[in-house]
Amino acid sequence: MELNVTGRSVLVEDGSEAAVATVSALLREGADVTIAAPVVCAAVEDLANRGLLTWTSTPPDESSYDVVVRAAALRRPEPAPAAENNTAGVGQVTLVGAGPGDPGLVTVTGRAAIEEADVIIADRLAPWEAVAWARPDAQVIDVSKIPHGRSTGQDEINRLLVEHARAGRRVVRVKGGDPFVFGRGFEEVLACAKAGVPTRVVPGVTSSVAGPAVAGIPVTHRGLVQGFTVISGHVPPDHPESTLDYAALARSGTTLVVLMGVRTLPEIVTALIANGLDPATPCAVVADATLASQRVVRSTLADVVDDTKAADIGAPAVTVIGAVAGLEP
Repeated sequence: MELNVTGRSVLVEDGSEAAVATVSALLREGADVTIAAPVVCAAVEDLANRGLLTWTSTPPDESSYDVVVRAAALRRPEPAPAAENNTAGVGQVTLVGAGPGDPGLVTVTGRAAIEEADVIIADRLAPWEAVAWARPDAQVIDVSKIPHGRSTGQDEINRLLVEHARAGRRVVRVKGGDPFVFGRGFEEVLACAKAGVPTRVVPGVTSSVAGPAVAGIPVTHRGLVQGFTVISGHVPPDHPESTLDYAALARSGTTLVVLMGVRTLPEIVTALIANGLDPATPCAVVADATLASQRVVRSTLADVVDDTKAADIGAPAVTVIGAVAGLEP
């Protein structure tokens, strides 16, 4: 950003999708951000819930802030009619894996797709700063899924993808990490295929590897571990929908990387210990990987639940279980 906002208080008078890219950039630069708006989009609500900014529905005293960003400065033009976007009939949906959070980790191909998009559909795990690369007249749609809060269902996301593509628009679905690693990306591909909408997939840097890496933790290390296993912690081990064999995981000898497992970490730890994994096994939890708010908790399998709670770690976070979590330069 051209203005140095590190440590300065910034008031943003807009909580819509148009503001999220700017707000994300301000947070990365270390600003103390307050959003003043009667209603906010889901992505902004999520940032407020995580304690990364303050949201007030009543207009505060502007004179008490170092910088004020007015809504008019963030407003985007109305999207162009479909006929002007694409004259060739049905458009295309591009799934862009946008990495773990830092926009610098979006691939060159991913950035090009965002820059060419007529419609951008993004959620809370997407690096919203990357949305600023879009054309000023591109339509931006927030489909964030807040844990235990406001959420856009997958069927609705699929409908939006198909609807805009059928109108002749170039639709870019910006997804955190890699679209095909617990991102429900292939569900979106199937929905588009069923509707006769062409798709392409731009792979992304997966948080299962990048999250540990930015914390200085390799998922493999010569002479120590020869593989890693990535699992979803979305449901606990004893849940009817869980298909994981925790006995096999406990004796696998590989690094275990858990995504979406903050809430279910106690049950996962219990299952691993019950199936023979040493309670002294090193563990690490990396929250908000690659963001200014990144935090790392290093612990052991026996203590990681208590240590994570003590540090007030919330989603999104990556948990690493295995000898590599104890490595330090």
